[in-house]
Amino acid sequence: MSKKITMNTPTFLLITLLVLSASRILASDLPDPDGKPADMSKPVQVFILLGQSNMLGFGKINGGEGSLDNAVKNKGLYSYLQDDSGAWTVRNDVRNVRVMCSGSGPWKTYLNEWMTIGGGNIGPEIGIGHYVGELLDAPVLILKSCIGNRSLGYDLLPPSAPGYEGNKDDPERTPIPGPWYAGVQYDGDTKAAKDVLKDLQTYYPDAKDYEVAGFFFWQGAKDLGKGGSADKYEENLIHLIQDLRADFNAPNAPFVCATMGQAKKGGSDAGGIITDAQLAIDGENGKYPDFKGNVATFYSNPVSKGGSANGHYGGNAETYMNVGEGMGKLMVNLLETSGIGKHAPSLTHRATPSRLARKLSPDKALLLHRSLIDELKNLETMGRLKPMYVQISGARSKAALVGIPSKDTLAFRSESGRTANIPADKLKPSDMATLAQVAARLSPENQTIQALLGVYYEGFGRVAEADKRYAAAGPEARKEMDVYFE
Repeated sequence: MSKKITMNTPTFLLITLLVLSASRILASDLPDPDGKPADMSKPVQVFILLGQSNMLGFGKINGGEGSLDNAVKNKGLYSYLQDDSGAWTVRNDVRNVRVMCSGSGPWKTYLNEWMTIGGGNIGPEIGIGHYVGELLDAPVLILKSCIGNRSLGYDLLPPSAPGYEGNKDDPERTPIPGPWYAGVQYDGDTKAAKDVLKDLQTYYPDAKDYEVAGFFFWQGAKDLGKGGSADKYEENLIHLIQDLRADFNAPNAPFVCATMGQAKKGGSDAGGIITDAQLAIDGENGKYPDFKGNVATFYSNPVSKGGSANGHYGGNAETYMNVGEGMGKLMVNLLETSGIGKHAPSLTHRATPSRLARKLSPDKALLLHRSLIDELKNLETMGRLKPMYVQISGARSKAALVGIPSKDTLAFRSESGRTANIPADKLKPSDMATLAQVAARLSPENQTIQALLGVYYEGFGRVAEADKRYAAAGPEARKEMDVYFE
């Protein structure tokens, strides 16, 4: 169903300028859902939604001005949400799932249905789900795992960020029960999402397999104000992208975030600082070349209908729909750039593990670390140990490995120029894995280093990445690694 709307020229130009100022086309150019199920021979494409209360969703469905009902029936907006009889449309190829927990508390399922309009409120998942559902003929699962009043600088602090207090060595990110700690909501939200995927058929009937196809993030309000984390937001956001991709074994999955509707870029207040941080990671217009084609930011201010993030934009459903459509369209752009769409055979950015990860032998952990240190020492001897700054557990800033004083000690130099010798047994397995990544970048042709990095990856449950390293190392080097497993 298409609804024709006439408008005078000044009104049309005003709307056009607003849309273009959002950096991307935001028109609701979607057709009505055709009601057909997805091609179930293909893996379910999972899009994980994270953030705080506005990602959770407070857009009112019923009522007067600001309601979704009013926007669709009286303004002619989002026409794909209503069929010819006036009923809400249903996408039979997109599942809409919402789970929620508070920190380390148990998670619960609050929504598990086909994508449609129901209940009392909506979030950005509606626009997101319709856009990616229209692009893909594979089954789609919109999986939202979040709760309100959570900051990126503390509650949602990702594991690789300085100050994270959870268990970095746990690939499942199982929340630590007891007192609240930095990163507990990250642990809780990611664990809940993983638990859903382990029970996939409960949430997508007849599903056989899945791929984590992308991430969406809408957050920022809790990092505002006194004691907030605006100055660290950009750094933490980069860690979030990297950690989500690692934790869900989706190293190339696109990431889309949205700014807060009331905040303007270039502002000197906390809202402006956070907005600029969010825009800085945009792959097209931001600061990081590695994010080109796989990270995008939607600037929400031009399409927000008033109110603030802390006030849930007054419950205005148009804000939630506009932001959801903007984020969804950016994800479609990223996927299409990668050659993904209805004419592509499948998403390819997540290799489905063909086997279970083996367990590392606790008795051989020291042997593994010393083997890596020996390879690092060889690089130093050959003059190939070039400084590469990485984050080490417990350090306030990044540091570079600059020497191997002994087989049990490593020398680091901080970004400020300070040097320190650190005993190897004071480093965590995640730190050693980071050093293995450094070694592999410094000497990509070294088969032993590639195989050792594979062992660290497998120890964290990242089988697909481990197998890539084993393949690069060759069968003989891989066979030598068997000693480190139970």
